[in-house]
Amino acid sequence: MKVLQLHRWHVNTEEAFDIQQKLAASVCRMNEVLNPRFIAGVDISAERDDGTATGAVVVLKYPELKLMEAKSVNLKLTFPYVPGLLSFRESPVILAACEKLTIVPDLIIVDGQGIAHPRRMGIASHLGMLLDTPTIGCAKSRLCGTHAPVPDEPGSYTELKDKDELIGVVLRTKAGASPLYVSIGHKVDLMTAIYWVLECCRGYRLPEPTRLAHLVAGGSFLFEAKVSAEGYQKKLFDEE
Repeated sequence: MKVLQLHRWHVNTEEAFDIQQKLAASVCRMNEVLNPRFIAGVDISAERDDGTATGAVVVLKYPELKLMEAKSVNLKLTFPYVPGLLSFRESPVILAACEKLTIVPDLIIVDGQGIAHPRRMGIASHLGMLLDTPTIGCAKSRLCGTHAPVPDEPGSYTELKDKDELIGVVLRTKAGASPLYVSIGHKVDLMTAIYWVLECCRGYRLPEPTRLAHLVAGGSFLFEAKVSAEGYQKKLFDEE
């Protein structure tokens, strides 16, 4: 999968804030997702004492959500942890994994924020622009904005607003489980983002693409070329 070179990565925090503000103006909030055949999920595991992180990407075939490909990369993190600048810390690791893909996805669901971000440039939007691919932000926690309580019925949602601007929704994907924060990443509109997150949820709180990417990034499972995708997917489900 090809990665566009939109900016330098070796920057300080002030330069990173400036890059975010400039890129945010070019985020596409119009839907370009029509009939996706392959849907990817990305996630990262960075809780390590040695300063490294594992980025993972999985590609599932829609509509059966059959696992077709999974790639992971372990790299040294070079950018400090700064709230709101997660993308500069984690994107290089995820992009390195995406570059190894042989299947180019039509849509990517990202475990992170899209425009539900103080500068409207979360990691989902950033990755979408760098990969020139439709992306959805599907985060487990809120970064900014306020919202009303979400009904417990799966599929229910409330608007997430920052002042008067609608930046996403708080979506219940499973009864009794905490909701997810869904927002536009790139080349998708909000209603389409909600649709595909729900469409990819198969009994779990997280949509399958990011759920499996989380397992791969966490090192719970190894994906070897000699193992069939079907067998690997069965292993993921059997051992969870």
